Amino acid sequence: MNPHPLDRPVWTALTSLQAPLAEGGVLARRYPADIVPFAAMADDRAESRRALAALVAPGETVVLAEAESVVLPQELSAVSVAEAVQMIAATPPAAVDDPRIRPLTAADAAEMLELATLTRPGPFSLKALSLGRFWGIRIDGRLAAMAGERMRQPGFTELSGVCAHPERRGHGLGRTLSLHVAAQIVARGDTPYLHAYAGNGAAIGLYESIGFRLRRQMKVVVASRAA
Repeated sequence: MNPHPLDRPVWTALTSLQAPLAEGGVLARRYPADIVPFAAMADDRAESRRALAALVAPGETVVLAEAESVVLPQELSAVSVAEAVQMIAATPPAAVDDPRIRPLTAADAAEMLELATLTRPGPFSLKALSLGRFWGIRIDGRLAAMAGERMRQPGFTELSGVCAHPERRGHGLGRTLSLHVAAQIVARGDTPYLHAYAGNGAAIGLYESIGFRLRRQMKVVVASRAA
């Protein structure tokens, strides 16, 4: 049986729709470090592990997200191993009619990074817009919440970067933007999916409430190479 393309989302993205961004070759690939730290191997053979190690500079950290356990090359050590869930849209997202929602552009990048650094929705950088579209809500001229797209595979787009400023939590901004991004993904002809840490019950509950269901458990490994 062929594996589902989302079982190995990083590898599938970097060998398909986001291949132009990929560094590496047929055995291991990664996104540029200044975009996002995700990396993946073609398989668990020794030569693939060596190829991954060659892509990681001394002192650098990469993130691997896989459905199955990850065997790291000996040159890399696990900083953390976390359980995560992968969720996929099971019902069409409800249409969102909120005039506050606006597309975010490169001019917003610094403020987006500031919000992401404050709220820690996952790996984020000034070049996040290289991966996909983002939308935000401003309140009193300040970016209060955002959400956007990250990895893309044929037929699928990841909803990511969902966060709201701590002072604006509890107002439904994350829900509103998640629905908006999911609807935009569906309008393009893709199925929305997302990742959340298994222990983040609040986020999982939010996504369930807007029509996402568990597809499968995932493992997220943060690995580093000694300086």
